[in-house]
Amino acid sequence: MTGLIEVGSRAPEFELRDQNNQIVSLSSLTANGDVLLVFFPLAFTGTCEGELGFLRDNEPRFNNDVLSTVAISVGPPPTHKVWSSAQGFLFPILSDFWPHGDISAQYGVFDDGHGFPNRGTVLVGSDGVVKFSSMVGPGEKRETDTWDAALAAL
Repeated sequence: MTGLIEVGSRAPEFELRDQNNQIVSLSSLTANGDVLLVFFPLAFTGTCEGELGFLRDNEPRFNNDVLSTVAISVGPPPTHKVWSSAQGFLFPILSDFWPHGDISAQYGVFDDGHGFPNRGTVLVGSDGVVKFSSMVGPGEKRETDTWDAALAAL
């Protein structure tokens, strides 16, 4: 896929391991409502820590009766486990480790030059259709209006 996944597209199914080494699939997530996929470059980096900290600090907005949120990056589950434990991230942090960045690429957020995903924000409806998509590149951070726009698409 080239370019960011478009609103109205069917979201690619995935099965990825979370920080507790449990398999999480998109279909299992959408069975409970809409899902916000938050792609990020790497654990233990300042901007990523700040963004996921925002999700943690505003959890009722991002994990509730109609929405669940998961973060996705290329780090392996043990790295995500240490990082999530240290930061108090209770939401799933999924590993797109192998094949390296495959799911990120399917959603159009993988940066081939750097080997990790850009900061992609994708809202998938319970019907499996993309309701919102946005991306910023390396060194940029998601602004508050990105989060607000994603939530407004619910």
